[in-house]
Amino acid sequence: MKERKISGIKTWPEDDRPREKLLKSGEEALSDAELLAIILRVGVSGQSALDLARNIIKKFGSFRELSQAGALDWKEFKGLGNAKIAQIRAAIEIGKRFYEGQITPKKIKVEKAENVFALLSPRMRDLKKEVFKVLYLDTKNRLINIVELGNGTVDEVNPIVREIFHKALECCASSFICAHNHPSGSCEPSVDDRNLTKDILNVSKSIKINFLDHVIIGDNAFYSFADEGLMDN
Repeated sequence: MKERKISGIKTWPEDDRPREKLLKSGEEALSDAELLAIILRVGVSGQSALDLARNIIKKFGSFRELSQAGALDWKEFKGLGNAKIAQIRAAIEIGKRFYEGQITPKKIKVEKAENVFALLSPRMRDLKKEVFKVLYLDTKNRLINIVELGNGTVDEVNPIVREIFHKALECCASSFICAHNHPSGSCEPSVDDRNLTKDILNVSKSIKINFLDHVIIGDNAFYSFADEGLMDN
């Protein structure tokens, strides 16, 4: 698209305006900047919504990186107030929930670590602190519930082992899978991860609730204790 001296989108030919382009050709025909411009609706002084959107995408590179932006990351965009930032964050959250809704129908089966990664990675892989979750399953490995039981600093999480089993009994789970993220992006288990897994496994044997796996989520990768043969049930 050619550069324009006038930044107001309303002055452009209709086929070049993001909203009109979407309605005519479909949302898949729009670039990331054009989609973001529709969310912004209006620009700031000296920039159209599309100019502003292009600069935002240029800075962050992708919607995934944009979802991790903190308050300081927005400072360079003069005139971009809290209302517009809230609109962007809300739109990204809608996208995440839409994805989760597509892959988590009622009674979904969780039979391997890949299923856990698909369920949890869209939200957990980009977190700046460790979060510990437990997936509770019925006798046919169908998902009953996902419960967050702990969160920690950047490099540690301290879930309460007793609470894991309390929740399992509460929802009548036959088995469960633990999962947590590594903000560093590496999914290699630490010594603490290994020791925690052993502690949970020992309790599960005495209570007779199957502990199927402990999955560590990194950046587009995961580590499965079960896949590595470390779940001696």
